[in-house]
Amino acid sequence: MLLALDTATPRVTVALWDDGVVDSATSEQTMRHGEILAPMISAALVRAGAVRQDVTAVAAGVGPGPYTGLRVGLVTARTLGFALEIPVYGVCTLDVLAAQAVAGGIGSPFTVTLDARRKELFWAGYDADGVRLDGPHVDVPQGVPDDVPVVGAGPVLYPDVWRTVREPVGPDAGWLAHVVAEELAELVDPEPIYLRRPDAVVPGPAKRVS
Repeated sequence: MLLALDTATPRVTVALWDDGVVDSATSEQTMRHGEILAPMISAALVRAGAVRQDVTAVAAGVGPGPYTGLRVGLVTARTLGFALEIPVYGVCTLDVLAAQAVAGGIGSPFTVTLDARRKELFWAGYDADGVRLDGPHVDVPQGVPDDVPVVGAGPVLYPDVWRTVREPVGPDAGWLAHVVAEELAELVDPEPIYLRRPDAVVPGPAKRVS
């Protein structure tokens, strides 16, 4: 059984896969990734009538994403992999949304966006088959290419920039599991994609008082 999770955005999403989605859940409780991820995993296992030892692999979205939320998911995935002695696969979160957009029939080159906070977006460009051609990048909404369809969080968060909202609008762990099981995108090490420095930094040395 494959456990999939993604915490690269304000939402937390978890799924179990065994030749198809066995269970999935998504939470929109922003800024609470560290509190809710483990209980969501436990609840999914209970609903599926499974235990942690039934999990044979873990898949995690590697972002890009804000530092704290993304770290929660990847630390959890790596810890489970170590404890259960099972493989952990990483996938760029943008690539998962791209695979879902292609399956939904987008039919042309397109751009995928994720919420980067600070009034910015993470984005990458794809061809009609979902192959990444450009990115990932972080930019203000007006800096994201708009000469092709745009999916993901951008049109939802910034309707003044994009008038049409296209699916998918955010990560879904069921689709992450599907992408890993069918190898629809590049599988990478479970290392986070950070495109900027974290908000919290170590203070510098105290200045001398003159």
